Amino acid sequence: MTNPIFRKEEVLVEALPFIQQFEGKTFVVKYGGAIMTDENLKSMIAQDVTLLRKIGINVVVVHGGGKEITSLADKLEIESKFVDGQRYTDENMRDVVQMVLAGLINKDIVRRINIHGGRAVGISGIDANLITVKNVNEELGLVGEVTDVNSSFINNLIQNGYLPVIAPIGVDENGTIHNVNADLAAGPIAASINAEKLVYITDTDGVQVNNERISHLTESESQKLINENIITGGMIPKVESALAAIDAGVQKVHIINGKVEHALLLEIFTKEGVGTEIVNE
Repeated sequence: MTNPIFRKEEVLVEALPFIQQFEGKTFVVKYGGAIMTDENLKSMIAQDVTLLRKIGINVVVVHGGGKEITSLADKLEIESKFVDGQRYTDENMRDVVQMVLAGLINKDIVRRINIHGGRAVGISGIDANLITVKNVNEELGLVGEVTDVNSSFINNLIQNGYLPVIAPIGVDENGTIHNVNADLAAGPIAASINAEKLVYITDTDGVQVNNERISHLTESESQKLINENIITGGMIPKVESALAAIDAGVQKVHIINGKVEHALLLEIFTKEGVGTEIVNE
């Protein structure tokens, strides 16, 4: 039987080169899915991102909150509608989105990170015009596509030792507030600050083919799987955002299952990883 103490030592030794490689770099972590309703997983992710920050890696968190939005909308008797997997957002739903994302969820994530000394600060795309959007699909209502990110605002927070936690809502050129798909917001945010990595924490073990996890994909391989309808559903916007981020300069994008204990650390600090990494050709 392997002594668990030695196993821990092996993991630490394996992690050391990665820690040295990524010190001073910036990671963007997109956090969403069913794991956002599990108290233990929420606390574990807060620990993981704080640990990254403590060892010298800059972290920016971008979060979703679809289930919580639906839950509050139901209580307020506001019907939830979806078009091609994205939430239809009229003015009433937009107000619910703002309350849940910029309020309840954002501050809960900040609180959990700060319990561990992570110096998190919660912001939304409205603050300092952080996320500028345009409306491109009338069928979705007030849903915006990111056109610009105020990267200097994010970098200023990072340089002053803070860990930004961003709620994905944005404003158009007229100041109208829009809902923004968190997956599609994370890519432009990562690209704008020249992030080393973009990590999507989801409910699945990365990209799967024939029920088997694919640990490594190039851009062309990823696009081929989309074209062949092997990558489908909610994984499509994640992979498309990953490809756009890589095209814009992000070195690697990872898709991991947040239900795996300390998946974020295992994906980054071990050779095998636990999810799918998508890389430039």
